[in-house]
Amino acid sequence: MSMRGAGRVLRLRPSRAWATVYPRSFSTAGARFQDGKSAAEERTTHFGFQNITESMKESKVREVFDSVAKNYDTMNDVMSFGIHRLWKDQFVQQLNPGKKSIFSEPMTILDLAGGTGDIAFRMLNHARTVNGDSETRVKVVDINEEMLKEGVKRAHALGYRTEGEDAPISFMVQNGETLEAIPDNSIDLLTIAFGIRNFTDKEKALSTAHRVLKKGGVFACLEFSKVNNFILDQIYRRYSFSVIPMMGQLIAGDRDSYQYLFPSQKDFAGMIRDAGFQLAGKGWQDLTFGVAAVHTGVKL
Repeated sequence: MSMRGAGRVLRLRPSRAWATVYPRSFSTAGARFQDGKSAAEERTTHFGFQNITESMKESKVREVFDSVAKNYDTMNDVMSFGIHRLWKDQFVQQLNPGKKSIFSEPMTILDLAGGTGDIAFRMLNHARTVNGDSETRVKVVDINEEMLKEGVKRAHALGYRTEGEDAPISFMVQNGETLEAIPDNSIDLLTIAFGIRNFTDKEKALSTAHRVLKKGGVFACLEFSKVNNFILDQIYRRYSFSVIPMMGQLIAGDRDSYQYLFPSQKDFAGMIRDAGFQLAGKGWQDLTFGVAAVHTGVKL
């Protein structure tokens, strides 16, 4: 698959850390905004509890993850008391990467907002150890170079090649809302874990996910959600709106981006359906009383 023109594949070489293939800008330049609009004309969105322009959010999200790349997994441990690791394990086990019939081709997985490779490495390990499959390929896409650099380092430390068409894992800088370097109908499984909350235009991202998936392909999203137990909900609200932002300030030097506003399970399932996906049952599975949820949809 050609990555020329719209994406940038990560390479770590002594003389050159990045290929000379550049993505379209995901942030703004100076006082200019998308489509030439002024700040007053541009649509607004949430960043924590602030209401800011979409272009400003794109820039802020990039800045935040530049600063927390090396501490990202630590922050997730703190936010979830380490439970995110169990959620991610369950997420991957349910998707069962590497399982195929004698007539199917090796699976191509796209891990969106995959940054440090946390989900991707789990996918490859499951495919190899559970299904005896060493041909599954994972493409990790993220807008943030610093996060991806950490992923490349981890891949090499684990013994994975990251260059070449037959590399089990590859990393690419790319706008997840457009995925311009990814052809239509080319992906078997598209995953995103704790990342879609940072997208400026979630509907556009879901529509793009539908475009790049093959017929029968699966979209799967793991995300913090709405607690479905009243008492636990009150406790969790206090924790998520007070303690987590404080930890974000202490560990990552950022408070606002850890104050998340995200649709309810039902509302987000509706967004997935509206993007063209077929939902199985209600479309989601709650984890730990709804603190997190797994959403899935199939492209028919």
